[in-house]
Amino acid sequence: MPACTHTSSLLITAPSGPGPYVCEDCIRTGDSWVHLRMCTTCGHIGCCDSSKNRHATRHFHALQHPLVRSVEPGEAWVWCYVDQLVLP
Repeated sequence: MPACTHTSSLLITAPSGPGPYVCEDCIRTGDSWVHLRMCTTCGHIGCCDSSKNRHATRHFHALQHPLVRSVEPGEAWVWCYVDQLVLP
């Protein structure tokens, strides 16, 4: 079974910016989002791939920060973009 090799990137547990329930980039552009993800390297909050702008994935491509976690109520998973794995 494949394993994530990026768990050392689980550094940040609190969001940066205006708080855990807003996509920082969508706020700047006046857009809306579906679900939110937090980068565990720097705390950036971005919208999910179901959102129009996919800011969490764009953040990964721009900065290569490998892990994001859901900040949705009741969700506690982490996604590794590099290994394409969900970490419980």
